[in-house]
Amino acid sequence: MSTHTDERPNARASEQRMGFVSRPRFEDYREKYATYFKLERRNGILQVLMHTQGGPVMYGLPIHNAWSQLWLDIGNDPDNEVLIFSGSGDKWIAGFDPQFASQPLHDMPADAFYDQIYSDATKLLEAFIFNIDIPTIACINGSGLHTEFALLCDITLCAEHAELFDPHFKFNLVPGDGQGLTFQELMGLKRAAYYLYTSDKITAQVAKEMGLVNEVLSLDRLLPRAWEIAEKIMQKPRAIRRMTSAVLRRQWKRRLVDDLGFHIAHELLGMHLTKASE
Repeated sequence: MSTHTDERPNARASEQRMGFVSRPRFEDYREKYATYFKLERRNGILQVLMHTQGGPVMYGLPIHNAWSQLWLDIGNDPDNEVLIFSGSGDKWIAGFDPQFASQPLHDMPADAFYDQIYSDATKLLEAFIFNIDIPTIACINGSGLHTEFALLCDITLCAEHAELFDPHFKFNLVPGDGQGLTFQELMGLKRAAYYLYTSDKITAQVAKEMGLVNEVLSLDRLLPRAWEIAEKIMQKPRAIRRMTSAVLRRQWKRRLVDDLGFHIAHELLGMHLTKASE
């Protein structure tokens, strides 16, 4: 139970009194993103679970596009104080949506490729780091692609059966969409190079030893533990919570500015050159 009470005017009342443009409302964007995310909020703690029809999420362009928009709405809602982010079931991402797997990305028109691939791939990470100004906790509930979001969070919990990996090089792709970047930042260049070239899987316990995750827990303990940590964070003053998150996120901001565009551009150029040589 929180022992601290925020001494601040109601943000919604201030909007009306000052004539400000209204911020996103939880009730609205909870429904807006319901196809891809299950949202629940209690006492300022927002829990977001990825899903596909209620089960583990299947990766495709729709959720690839929805991620960055969700981050913008979450960050722009002043009633959100701590974010808990996870997948559904026992997998982080269960695999590829069959419709996505059947669509050759090379055949997309140039403008569509820019908007749906390059721009979305860039914005979904930038929006997470630059637009969410509250403490973040990830629960890696199993194996799957795109665990970079979980690694970008301030605190990362991991299910004991989960495995982390970057399969890009295995499938003749440059590991440039963010997973490799988070590996480099957290485990160091030498170890990251090994796992990016080999695409070997990293067990939950090894991930903890290398500093990728903070705690390894059974699946049933994952979300309850995240809520315990979130409630403890909520005991501190609002300004302290938010400014601490800014301090902790500063290195990620530098890393994204320096490297993200370079990484993504090389991944996409590699796709083009590989297609051209066929």
